[in-house]
Amino acid sequence: MATKVHVGMETEMNGNGRNGVPEMVKNNWKKRLLDFSGKMKRFTGCLWRTIWKAGREDPRRIIHAFKVGLCLTLVSLLYLIEPLFKSFGTSAIWAVMTVVVVLEFTAGATLCKGLNRGLGTVLAGSLAFLINYTATRSESVVRAVFIGAAVFLIGTAATYMRFFPYIKKNYDYGVVIFLLTFNLITVSSYRVENVLKIVHDRFYAISIGCAICLFMSLLVFPIWSGEDLHNSTVGKLEGLAKSIEACVNEYFNDPEIKENQDKSSEDPIYKGYKAVLDSKSIDETLALYASWEPRHSRHCYRFPWQQYVKVGAVLRQFGYTVVALHGCLQTEIQTPRSVRARFKDPCIRLAGEVTKALMELANNIRRRRHCSPEILSDHLHEALQDLDTAIKSQPRLFLGSKKNQTTSNMLALAAAHAARYKQDHGVSLASVKTDSSAFLEWKRKRVGREEAKENERKALRPQLSKIAITSLEFSEALPFAAFASLLVEIVARLDHVIEEVEELGRIACYKEFNPDDDDISVTCKRPPVDVTKNQLPSHAF
Repeated sequence: MATKVHVGMETEMNGNGRNGVPEMVKNNWKKRLLDFSGKMKRFTGCLWRTIWKAGREDPRRIIHAFKVGLCLTLVSLLYLIEPLFKSFGTSAIWAVMTVVVVLEFTAGATLCKGLNRGLGTVLAGSLAFLINYTATRSESVVRAVFIGAAVFLIGTAATYMRFFPYIKKNYDYGVVIFLLTFNLITVSSYRVENVLKIVHDRFYAISIGCAICLFMSLLVFPIWSGEDLHNSTVGKLEGLAKSIEACVNEYFNDPEIKENQDKSSEDPIYKGYKAVLDSKSIDETLALYASWEPRHSRHCYRFPWQQYVKVGAVLRQFGYTVVALHGCLQTEIQTPRSVRARFKDPCIRLAGEVTKALMELANNIRRRRHCSPEILSDHLHEALQDLDTAIKSQPRLFLGSKKNQTTSNMLALAAAHAARYKQDHGVSLASVKTDSSAFLEWKRKRVGREEAKENERKALRPQLSKIAITSLEFSEALPFAAFASLLVEIVARLDHVIEEVEELGRIACYKEFNPDDDDISVTCKRPPVDVTKNQLPSHAF
């Protein structure tokens, strides 16, 4: 009977196992499919948001993508059309490679790379043909040695030239293409007989690729590096203006300043000056590409890219002060709100006038006109004078009050405490006995006293820190003094920004300021002498 029950139980258990395991596996597969489906939906949504965000931030990216696709299609015809393929052969692939590496987002970058590639190809092909022509009159071994020596010397010299600052800045890509083309043609000429045909086909394929890239960049919805640099300067001025205004408003209007605040990516103050601090390399790159661009605007006869770089440098110096002003909002020691409220109106007025001046500078650069003669208006000087008067009207906040009379008493108390500790725990070496037992006893006592001394020092440090902090209470407006001094420093540095912007307007021939004129018309005439200024710079050729 027991055996039957056991067998029945075993049979039932086996049945449950046969039916339960497949059900469990089925449930696991359903769960995995649901998880995979959810991940794919999230991935698709994230991909679509990324594509939409990239196009919304700058619609020119979509235009550039279509231009690249069209250029690649055109150069692919050298392979797809039979007569063209018979003319170029496998060298047609160099046209495709040229489009991929030369066509850039802006016209200046494409010009820089295209002309560098063309110049490097011409020089490398000419030199390789000359070396091959000279080497063909020699024996096979001498020819190989001559080609190897030429490759070594030319490669060494060209690579060393890349370290020259001027060449590295303007022609680094051209030198790389020169090395690549020269070595390919020179080395392959040892095994190939008709080197001239190789040079001919490769040169024409690269020329076709460069021509298509330049046509697309300069004539089909062109994107100019100079315009990007111009708009970037306007945006930096507006960002600094918004940062200053938001910083001062937050300093006086927030109920409390949060400690250990770490939200810089969402902070509008940080976003305003971040673009300015990170703009050095971007400005230099845009200025370099702008120097290759021809005249493309009716606003000025030449693009003052060097002056834009100087304006950017001055704005970065101005931005450092804004960073320090923002740091006053996040310090550990803050001026009481009751004290800050006494200086709220003059500070907000001063920040408003600085913001107004920066926004006017940005608007003038955008419209390409000179600054107003009253850009530093009397309101700015009045706000500065009001702040100075408000500070002088509260001398006790900055020079001290009756609390500073207790400062010397607290410091004297700290000194007396330290002297008493030294007297109680000091050690006189003259009282130490000379025998070994006395020496060991003295050593044990010394170790004990050192431990007690360390504990006393740890207890003393917070007391002295409290005394030091308490001694600063006589000037509870000290943090605000730093804030106010930075505001005044911003006003002082504003003069340098205005000077550089005025110099930019003079060089670029901005129109004269007219508050009633919203049209953009240049009042200066093109100088009759030095007509090369409105052409491409000499290094572009």
